[in-house]
Amino acid sequence: MTDVNDAFENAQKDIKTLSEKPDDGTLLKLYALYKQGSVGDVQGDKPGFFDFVGAAKYEAWEKLKGIQPEDAKQQYVDLVNQLLD
Repeated sequence: MTDVNDAFENAQKDIKTLSEKPDDGTLLKLYALYKQGSVGDVQGDKPGFFDFVGAAKYEAWEKLKGIQPEDAKQQYVDLVNQLLD
């Protein structure tokens, strides 16, 4: 598990080196995988109707409910590596 954690931490640094900002869908996926990997299943109340960005983030994270944090970390690493290629 240490290898996944190290790769996850490195991916968080590597994502900041992208020359172009990913599209919104990819950013939401990255956010959700990061949260699932670092916190686990979604927590707290869903943001209000007028908080569009907050609601989208919550819903993206909620879709990953039940995925093990280690699996989410690996998916995050894989996605970052795809973006870096």
